[in-house]
Amino acid sequence: MPEVSVGIPEELKKELEELTKEEGLEESVALRKLLITAISEWKKERALKMLAEGKISYMKAVEKAGMNVWDFADLVREKKIVWMKEERILKDLNARF
Repeated sequence: MPEVSVGIPEELKKELEELTKEEGLEESVALRKLLITAISEWKKERALKMLAEGKISYMKAVEKAGMNVWDFADLVREKKIVWMKEERILKDLNARF
């Protein structure tokens, strides 16, 4: 497994130590867990932003978020993302007929 070295502020180090104690994890395992969670959240937020801006389709957003269609629909609803804008719907309809 590739290794990454990074410096962190003392306060973060203390919080990491607290997490490892509470979770009973080794530091490297805790860091991997946190990194996986952070990247997952970043992917979701990026997909939501691109969807709201009309840069990608709903299905492409689902793919970028790394989620299934139904869970992503719940996330879109929860975050109140408007992605089906009238001008896009009309453009799609005009292109088909």
